[in-house]
Amino acid sequence: MITKLYNDNPNIREVRRIADALRNGEVVILPTDTLYTFACSMEHKRAVETIAQLKGFKLKQAKYSMLCSDLSMASEYVRAMDRDTFALLKHALPGPFTFIMEASGSVPRNYQNQNHSIGIRVPDNAITRAIIEETGLPLIGTSVRPLDDNGDEPEYYTDPELIHDSFGNRVWVVVDGGIADPEPSTVIDCTDGIELVRQGKGIIEI
Repeated sequence: MITKLYNDNPNIREVRRIADALRNGEVVILPTDTLYTFACSMEHKRAVETIAQLKGFKLKQAKYSMLCSDLSMASEYVRAMDRDTFALLKHALPGPFTFIMEASGSVPRNYQNQNHSIGIRVPDNAITRAIIEETGLPLIGTSVRPLDDNGDEPEYYTDPELIHDSFGNRVWVVVDGGIADPEPSTVIDCTDGIELVRQGKGIIEI
């Protein structure tokens, strides 16, 4: 199933319907301010396992981001931030950034990286932020970029129609928010100081 939503005015009925599906353990594909993302509720481990299968990852090898509606929601799932880190996130979010933060005890261990960290995203996309807010909890997400038969990652999917052709029968819904930006988010590690890990769409002085 594919449904069209508009970033400037997401249909509230569709937003609520998708949020209900997420709370019930479904996997969906959502637009962000960069790439499309597989997403599910953080409360449903089986849904996260489904995402790992869609990506071609083993569960313990997969790296996820926590998609939040705003910085306030994100702050509930990370360890206390120092002043500089908080100022950086406040300036950059919502935006095309993934901040690697030390996870709090509220984040299930299965979703954390080996060093007990988690990627935090607050995408500058009103559709996805509205769905997260309606769901009431962060979503677990990872970009729509499955491994090929050789274990390599091909180009990102940017066209929602092509995404639907590939995954429409394996997820609850593909939310068509238009053609995605082909560039991924900028990744910044804040677990030990502030370090640029990957330069993507987001530009910021560190």
